[in-house]
Parts: sequence; C-alpha cells; structure tokens
Amino acid sequence: MISFSKEDLKKLWKPKSDSSGEDNGQVTIIGGSSLFHGAPLLAIKAASRMVDMVFFSSPEPEMGEISKFKSELSSFIWVPWTEVEEYVRKSDAVLIGPGLMRFHKENGRAEVLRSIKEDGVFDDKGTETRSITKYLLQKYPDKKWVIDGGSLQVLDSLWIPNGSVLTPNKKELEILFKLQNNSVEKIEEVAKEFNCVICDKGPTSYVTDGQTTYEITGGNAGLTKGGTGDTLAGMTVGLLAKNSSLLSAAAAAFVVKKTAEALYEKVGYNFNADDVADEVFATLFKLAKESDSKQ
Repeated sequence: MISFSKEDLKKLWKPKSDSSGEDNGQVTIIGGSSLFHGAPLLAIKAASRMVDMVFFSSPEPEMGEISKFKSELSSFIWVPWTEVEEYVRKSDAVLIGPGLMRFHKENGRAEVLRSIKEDGVFDDKGTETRSITKYLLQKYPDKKWVIDGGSLQVLDSLWIPNGSVLTPNKKELEILFKLQNNSVEKIEEVAKEFNCVICDKGPTSYVTDGQTTYEITGGNAGLTKGGTGDTLAGMTVGLLAKNSSLLSAAAAAFVVKKTAEALYEKVGYNFNADDVADEVFATLFKLAKESDSKQ
C-alpha cells in the first residue's frame, strides 16, 4: 500500500503552452433528475476547471431548464438527450450517475442489485436509470468511465467496462460486489477481478486497481455534507480525460481532502459542497506549486 502525497501530483498531465481548442480534453456528464438537480451541477463545476469542454445531458426534461442557472455556471454545453451518444463518442471521458434516480426502498434495491434479473422491482425512474446505465456502458466499453451516484446503485458488476472508476459509498460497495466485509484486501480482490478502479471513500480513503493501492488520509467531517461526492466525481472525470484511471481517482480523492482542510481553516466545518467545488482546483494548484518548489 502506498500513501498518496502531493509529490504524486507531479505525475498529472499538464497542458502544453501551444495548446489549441480541444487539446486539453472534453468530457460528458450524464445525470440529474426531478429530485436531484444539484448533483450534476457540482460535478460540472469541478470538471469544467480541468478540461476544455464539458457536455451535460439528462434523461429528465426538467434539466433542460438548467440554462436558467447559466448566469452562475456557464462553462458547459447542454446536450439534448436524443444527441447524448454523439457526445459520449467524442468525449475523452464520461461521468454517469450523479443525480440520476435510484430506489426509495432499501430492501428492494438490495434485492435487485444482488441479481442480474430485470424483474420490475425498480420504480419507474430506477428502471430508467438501470436501462440507461446498462445500455451506455455496454455499447461504449472502450470509453473511459466514471460511475457514480444513481448509476452505481443500479449497476450490475458484469457491466463494468475495463478501467472504469467507481466511487461507491460503503453500502453501495457491499451490495454491488456482495462483500461480507469491506476490508482493503477484499476491495483489492474485486478491483482486480473486474479490472476497474475503486475509490473507497471514508475518513481514510483507499483507491485501488487491484495491483496498486493508494491510502489517502486527511480531510475532515465537513466532507460528510451532501454533494461532496458529486464534486469528487466531477474532478475525477476531469482528470481522467488526460490521465490514467488510478492516478485520476487517487489525485481527486487527495485534493478533495486537502480542500476540506483548507476550508476548515477559514470556516471550520461550516462549508458545503459548493465551497469544495469552488476551491478544489486552487488547492490543486497550491499543492502542485509546493511540490515543484522542492525540486
């Protein structure tokens, strides 16, 4: 196991001084619902600071009204749902799941997630999320994916494309991989079996591809706030456009924790996910400068 540090940030891809449009990455974010409007916005806010373009699409028609928020958040392009595949194909990486609808009944969700049968236990929106997730992951298995939120809660492990980044909470991790315990060793086993990268979020986070495992310490209780996971997913997909799955996931987890520490120095625990999304890349820049100054 390796302790991730700011020295590891030197491995991240850096834009060239003579870059032109689209050289520095494009991503598509798929998410949002009538219940969860904020989740994809947080992901967009984080991702847009890393890549040249963010495309956003949702199966929920109400999310088209997102343009009302563009006075505050304008660094993305709204894509009609009928055109989403075109943008998945052209993007360097894709995030699916933040804000997509899931289950209202925990027992029903667990029952279906332990099975590959599509037997109607989902409610309508959960079934839609499951169908969309399965279709896109299986149709574009060579795309670089981050799977989060609602898509994780309806995911079958058989659909996971090679090299995908998964960002589950403890319960999602247990259900998806049928784990009796969430030990680091068990997480490494399933990451290796399914050829994916798992970001096990917690007071101490572990990011592993089954062969290399990073331990990421720090952060604070402010990261229990709703939406911080969406910010993490957005930063991860932004990094993934030009970096490896393992490095992207580990760097994002590390920098989000360091951002929480910096915010604590200003306001204690009284910060939210918007604050994290606003500050995360300033923190990345500061850490990278500190690392470079040691050379």
